[in-house]
Amino acid sequence: MRISLSARHFRASDNLKKFASEEVMRLKKYYDGILDCEIMLDKQKENRSCDINVKVYSTVLNASESTDDHYKSVVGAVDKLEQQLRKYKGKRITAREGKNTPKVAFE
Repeated sequence: MRISLSARHFRASDNLKKFASEEVMRLKKYYDGILDCEIMLDKQKENRSCDINVKVYSTVLNASESTDDHYKSVVGAVDKLEQQLRKYKGKRITAREGKNTPKVAFE
C-alpha cells in the first residue's frame, strides 16, 4: 500500500506523519486489497481536519473528520474507514458467493 501525506496551511511534524501512517496501516487488517492511501491534513483557525482517500479495487473510499486536534482527526477518519472497508469487503464476499451458487428454477 502506498501512502502519501500532504499538509495544507501548516508544516506537519515528523511525529504527526509517523502517527498518521501507522494509523492508516491499521486498515490492512480489515482488507488486504488496499492499493493507495492519500492523507490530507488541513489547519483552519480552530479546526484541524483530516481527509483520507483509500483506493481499492474498482472504487475509492473516503472519510473526513474535523476536531480541535490533528491526532483526534486522524483516529476519527480511520475509524470511519474501518466501517466502510468492512461493508465493502462484505459486499465483495456476498457478490462472489452469489456468482458461484447454481440457479434453480422453481416450479
